[in-house]
Formats: sequence, structure tokens, C-alpha cells
Amino acid sequence: MPHSCREIHCFDNRWQKHKQNYAGRQKRDTIEDYPTKDDFMTIWVDADACPNVIKEILYRAAERMQMPLVLVANQSLRVPPSRFIRTLRVAAGFDVADNEIVRQCEAGDLVITADIPLAAEAIEKGAAALNPRGERYTPATIRERLTMRDFMDTLRASGIQTGGPDSLSQRDRQAFAAELEKWWLEVQRSRG
Repeated sequence: MPHSCREIHCFDNRWQKHKQNYAGRQKRDTIEDYPTKDDFMTIWVDADACPNVIKEILYRAAERMQMPLVLVANQSLRVPPSRFIRTLRVAAGFDVADNEIVRQCEAGDLVITADIPLAAEAIEKGAAALNPRGERYTPATIRERLTMRDFMDTLRASGIQTGGPDSLSQRDRQAFAAELEKWWLEVQRSRG
């Protein structure tokens, strides 16, 4: 029995929604749930190295800001159910997650990472970059941080023990939350 045009159109719409859901996007049920210009700005997280306490801050912020949050990792992650939060699993390997973030981030996005070269590439694309300790990278500070990173690599290569960073403190968490809020206020002002 031949199908009516309406039935074919309805099936096509359902298929398009299925393809979108399969691609990792959350199901959208009402007209208010469809993307707007605001949805194009995204927070990208280098999730393999991001502390869980920082991820928790980001989960709450994504809900409050109603902004997409994408956690990129080479392993499965558990995230709270939300139409704003999704994960992107990449193959294991050196800088695979970093390269995927650089490939997908755009001007105006925010990248959360402690990886200085990743932050530098994000800034080159016009994105903002913030580390889990609450330091926002700028073009000026990123050059300084890259120089210091290269110097420390040279010291380690010569056999000098440099030690790692201190554990994340309550002050670091507060600084991160404050800088994230500051970035969000700047976004709001720029939208007018």
C-alpha cells in the first residue's frame, strides 16, 4: 500500500531526529528545546585530566547557563542526565582528545584545560581558555606559560627533579568558579 506524502514526511522527520540523537545530541521535544544562536557557544573540557570537583562545577554551570558542555576523553565518562551535557569519546593516544577539541572549538567557545599547548591553539582560534585552577589564559600569558613549560621540560630532560603541581585546593576551586562566572558575565554583556 503506498504511503501518503504526510506519512513519508513524518517518517523523514523522525529519522532526522533519530540520526541527531544517535550522533550524541540530546532529544529535543518542544520548540523551546531547538537550538538558538546561544546554543552555538560551547564549553569544551579536556576531561581526561580535569579533576572531578571541577567537572561538578561545570555540570551545575551548564544547567544554570543553559549552555552546551562537551567533555572530551579517551574513556567512557558518567555525566548527569541533561540536555546541555554530553561526552565525546575519542581513541586512546597522545593528544587525540586535544586535537579533537581544537578541531571542533570555535571563536567564542570556552576550553577548560591544564594543557598549555591546547590552550594556545584554542586562543589562536578565538576561543577563551581557562585552567582548572581558575587562571584564564590570554595571548600574553600563554606565551609566558609556553616558555616556562619548555624550560621545565629541558630541566626534566637533564635529570633534574622538578616535582608536579600541588593538589587542587579549596581556593583553586573558588578561583575556577569565580573566573567561570566572570567569563559568563562577559558573554552576557557581549550579547547585549
